[in-house]
Amino acid sequence: MARPALTRAVDTVMDRSLVLGYTTIGLAVRRALPGWPADPLPRSLEGRHVLVTGASSGLGAATVDGLAGLGAVVHMLVRDEVKGAGVADRIRTAHPGVELRLWRCDVADLDDVRRFATGFAAEVPDLHAVVHNAGVMPPERTESPQGLELSMAVHLVGPVVMTEALRGPLAGGTAGGRVVLVSSGGMYSQPLHADDPDYATGDYSPTTAYARSKRWQVEMAPLLADRWAADRITVATMHPGWADTPGVRESLPTFRRITRAVLRDDAQGADTSVWLTAVEPAPPTGRFWHDRVERPTNLLPTTRASEADRARAWSWLRVAAGLGGSA
Repeated sequence: MARPALTRAVDTVMDRSLVLGYTTIGLAVRRALPGWPADPLPRSLEGRHVLVTGASSGLGAATVDGLAGLGAVVHMLVRDEVKGAGVADRIRTAHPGVELRLWRCDVADLDDVRRFATGFAAEVPDLHAVVHNAGVMPPERTESPQGLELSMAVHLVGPVVMTEALRGPLAGGTAGGRVVLVSSGGMYSQPLHADDPDYATGDYSPTTAYARSKRWQVEMAPLLADRWAADRITVATMHPGWADTPGVRESLPTFRRITRAVLRDDAQGADTSVWLTAVEPAPPTGRFWHDRVERPTNLLPTTRASEADRARAWSWLRVAAGLGGSA
């Protein structure tokens, strides 16, 4: 359904204002405007397998809940199995008969990612989608077991390694699989630092590191989409707006104190992830989304990446993730 011109105009103004577009205000207004994209059909994921990382709290738990409500068999990837089991029990109570399975993996550790993916692929030959939601914002510069800056390891390299290892299951269905990367509107503030992917120079800032890694997600998505297109795997990046997640509460207390009254709850933040996973047909691949609508990847000329920077970043990612071949 095409959106009316007035709807597009109001939506764009809210999106550029941030405060209106990213909060509960923006979501409420957009839902009320003509042309709001339709919800996935009830039970539209009946029997389909979906993997959600970072599934033990916040947006991840809400994504699991939303997918379970559509009938999916949801595989919850967590680091803390006890915490994850508690979330699974709560969702089973809300959705009697839902099928959930808990898996343990540290997305920052590429060896652990490969271990998990090997075991998972052996048991789940047909995977409808993976939602890469796991996130981190360390207070000081931290490295993964493989020596990568932790934000980049968790938000980009780990998900790419995992998806690459799951290409078989993702390609196993009749319609091809889907990959959703949960990004952040904070990426708009950062250019693509192709010359410093490990944030090795300058004064380290947790929020800047987070935003940089999210910028990398968005810039690499079209290239990943090209790589996985032969397997009919589509790729989407999205941002949830400003949601009252555990990460915000722990890492951005001042921001939360100022904006708490209009922050989205977890389900509102996860809405577009669930929609991208379930809506038919699959949305166009390699695009960036917010509130069920494709968004621009740059708002400032100073953040626009050159083709040379993007090629340099892709070369680094190929090495970091151990991607072989040209596709």
